[in-house]
Amino acid sequence: MAIEKPSYTVIGAVGDVEYRQYAPYVVAETRVSGDWSANAAGNEGFRRLVKYISGNNEAGGKIAMTAPVAQSRGEKIAMTAPVSQAAADGDWAVTFVMPADRTLDSLPAPRDPRIELKLIPERTVAVLRYSGSWSQRRYLKEEQRLLSALDSMGIEPQTAPEFARYNAPFMPSFFRRNEIIVDVDKVPDALAENQQVAFAR
Repeated sequence: MAIEKPSYTVIGAVGDVEYRQYAPYVVAETRVSGDWSANAAGNEGFRRLVKYISGNNEAGGKIAMTAPVAQSRGEKIAMTAPVSQAAADGDWAVTFVMPADRTLDSLPAPRDPRIELKLIPERTVAVLRYSGSWSQRRYLKEEQRLLSALDSMGIEPQTAPEFARYNAPFMPSFFRRNEIIVDVDKVPDALAENQQVAFAR
């Protein structure tokens, strides 16, 4: 069954790093504490949000599930991804992206006061995609690869990196789509020039 994902336009790629422009979208977010290695924070946040989209809301209705699930370390600056986990003030922010046809006004209010609905504005991001393990060790290795690539091009991250997972846990690791996503202040010069040429045409 096809799972809805946030809408974005690919600007281009340099090496293994892809640059995208995301359209605005709405997320349901909850804050939790826990340890990555035990996946306690992610599991607790996921359970709360699944309850919300399964009917634990003021309308008592179901909301379609989207992808990916994402997780990030460091200070929370902005949020992305349908299900996202980001370290925020010592805790974690876990989010689900809401379906594209739902707005802040049309979504039912959560019954759980720990869940908040937010609008994420249009954003430009850098993305590193890989398959395999969801371990913290592998994540940190790929995160460093992304941040080093950005640094070499003089691009400044604007948010804490997010670990986006597009598959269920039972999916064999070599088939998994994993991404590390970070908001950026610009795209590489070559891609920016291509955008200008395309616009001129």
